[in-house]
Amino acid sequence: MVCLVNAHTDIKFIISNQMLTVLGTVLGLVISFRTTSAYDRYWEGRKLWGNIQLASRNLAMIIWIHVPLDRRTLEGRPESSRPDGRLRAIIERKTMLNLVQAFSVSVKHYLRSEPGIYYEDLYPLLSFLPRNIANDNGSHLPTEEKDSAKNGSQMGDLPMWYDSTNATLRDTHPKKHHHRRPGFQPERVLSDIACPVTLKPAMNPPFRGLIDTVPFFVIFKPFRALFRLFREFTEKSVPPTEGSGTRGYLGKKKEPPPIDSNVALEITLFLSSYLQMLLAQDILMPAMATGFNNALVSLQDALVNLERIRTTPIPFAYQTHLRMSIWLYLIFLPFEVYEAFKWLTVPCVIFAAFLYLGFLETGQEIENPFNYDENDLDLDHFCLTIQRELAEITAHPTPDPSTFIFSSRNQPFAPADRRTATDILAERQTHDESHSEEKVILGVRGVLLKSYGEIIKATHHETQRNSWFKE
Repeated sequence: MVCLVNAHTDIKFIISNQMLTVLGTVLGLVISFRTTSAYDRYWEGRKLWGNIQLASRNLAMIIWIHVPLDRRTLEGRPESSRPDGRLRAIIERKTMLNLVQAFSVSVKHYLRSEPGIYYEDLYPLLSFLPRNIANDNGSHLPTEEKDSAKNGSQMGDLPMWYDSTNATLRDTHPKKHHHRRPGFQPERVLSDIACPVTLKPAMNPPFRGLIDTVPFFVIFKPFRALFRLFREFTEKSVPPTEGSGTRGYLGKKKEPPPIDSNVALEITLFLSSYLQMLLAQDILMPAMATGFNNALVSLQDALVNLERIRTTPIPFAYQTHLRMSIWLYLIFLPFEVYEAFKWLTVPCVIFAAFLYLGFLETGQEIENPFNYDENDLDLDHFCLTIQRELAEITAHPTPDPSTFIFSSRNQPFAPADRRTATDILAERQTHDESHSEEKVILGVRGVLLKSYGEIIKATHHETQRNSWFKE
């Protein structure tokens, strides 16, 4: 419009570029700060998930390797005297590792505002806990949910981790919204414990409409809301897949609803009570008990910090003022650049809008990196990685180190001495009388010193060649 008026009329819509130049610089700095602060939240969330992975791995190794199979009962008699004593200990340790795995899964659902435990990837790991046994008989389910559970029909709202009358879940959406390749169902490797309700899928993203894909179409949302209100008034119900999407009327992404169940916290309570039992029965060594407790503290610290990121968005006043300032700048930009660019003003303004609004939308997109958007953190991948690592730990047979240290395939003193460990011990036994222990140790030190010289000689040329390339 500015180009048409200036080109075909005597009216000149032109303003000085000095003011907008200053404003453009200020807006650029503010947008940069906005994007940087959002990326800091994104990167901090990734680091915290790394802490959960590390703490889960350490906790699993302590439980699986350092909690002994042979133990004594409170009466002082060996528990291994029972015919199933060792088997009970293995079942106990594997059950606790399932709780460790369930922690990361419960944190994933908690950050996505998905309360309760009735999910395909979470319920099989927690179905044996006392509260879930109480829930399975229907005592904590609303009346309509009890009827639905008896009939085996799909539930609209799932029961909470504990009884709560005002806590609900979003409705289940079609499988087409799940970002998984066909045939990829990692939940099938979990236990198949029967559940009184229909479990929701591991990934339950909200409905995404055209407005969520192209935010510009938010200008049509008030008309859509009026149409939806008319349908609710005439038809009394609207299909759940026709939700309002993830954005408000001003294009701002909606904040996740608060939830009043914290499954991850209760899992740490069960793990802490397990540690108390190990210490009370003098099963776990004090040093390993300290590592166990430190791992629990790391899990709780990561949970609290992830919750802080999720529940503390950038202030609404700051976002609104910045968005309005950018739009005002873009509105007045054609009046400033027309005199220099003429009809090129149109593509120039479009390009400027792409840059400013793109950075603004990027900051808003990664501000809460725990949802189902393409740019969010892949929480499902993190959980599956932890699951694979815990399975690898339980597959480790924990053999006696002497079975593989003193092997015919082990050359501990290479490159100076290429003999295997069995050859060294056999030679030591044949010369037991002529060689004292002190002479043998001195010989080993000489071999290690010779190995040091050979390693320095073999690797020094490579280091020097790399330095030449850098120069």
